Amino acid sequence: MLTQIFSQFCWRSLTRPSQLRSIMTSSAKLRFLRQEEAQNIDQELFTTYGFSVDQLMELAGYSCALAAGRSYPSLLKGASVLICCGPGNNGGDGLVCARHLKMFGSEPTIFYPKCPDKPLFKNLRLQCEKMNLQFLDSFPTDQRDIDGKYGLIIDAIFGFSFKGPVRGTFAPVLDLLKRVSCPILSVDVPSGWDVETGAEDGLQPDTLVSLTAPKLCAKHFRGRTHYLGGRFVPQDLERKYDLNLPMFPGTDCILELTST
Repeated sequence: MLTQIFSQFCWRSLTRPSQLRSIMTSSAKLRFLRQEEAQNIDQELFTTYGFSVDQLMELAGYSCALAAGRSYPSLLKGASVLICCGPGNNGGDGLVCARHLKMFGSEPTIFYPKCPDKPLFKNLRLQCEKMNLQFLDSFPTDQRDIDGKYGLIIDAIFGFSFKGPVRGTFAPVLDLLKRVSCPILSVDVPSGWDVETGAEDGLQPDTLVSLTAPKLCAKHFRGRTHYLGGRFVPQDLERKYDLNLPMFPGTDCILELTST
């Protein structure tokens, strides 16, 4: 109940008419992180600053849900969204995102073929199940089955710890996602991309939500909208890594970035 009240309160406060317009800031001064830097920042958040994995996952997934609702308003009127979740923390972000999107009025369907045998991920899945979110037993094999059913795909398969190539269960999934016409929102890093150099022939999302700070691969993003999400970085940590994070407006926890 508290989660529901919190989600509804925050969403309403962040989507008043005066705040519906996206406030944009230039990404020119932002620090774009190498893979090792991103990993080190995460470790410092967990150790020096006392954050827990599930705490950061909740903040990240909530930010992604806000970005999805802002970029695709039809989601708030019952549109269907397919959320593809990988076996790691990026997939956990996707499950959190799905739960919040359900609260915001959309109809999420989740593809989560590899749930780790850990309480954190089992509980995230259970939360979605208790909210009557649908889980797919198998991924569609025809792109028309995706384009005809979903208004958005959320790519939460691989994050900044990924090192390619893509193999196994998710290889055909990403191959199909490259061909769909349905817009794609990628969580932190487009799945299959090298975290630093990107992938010219890889997934090309319409929207990217960079978490904590953009990774180097985000310089190769050519989609429509780039958000910075996850307003939780302590100032001392920001200064240590010279992140040059922008000021978020008001109580927002996402910010639209421009490439200039």
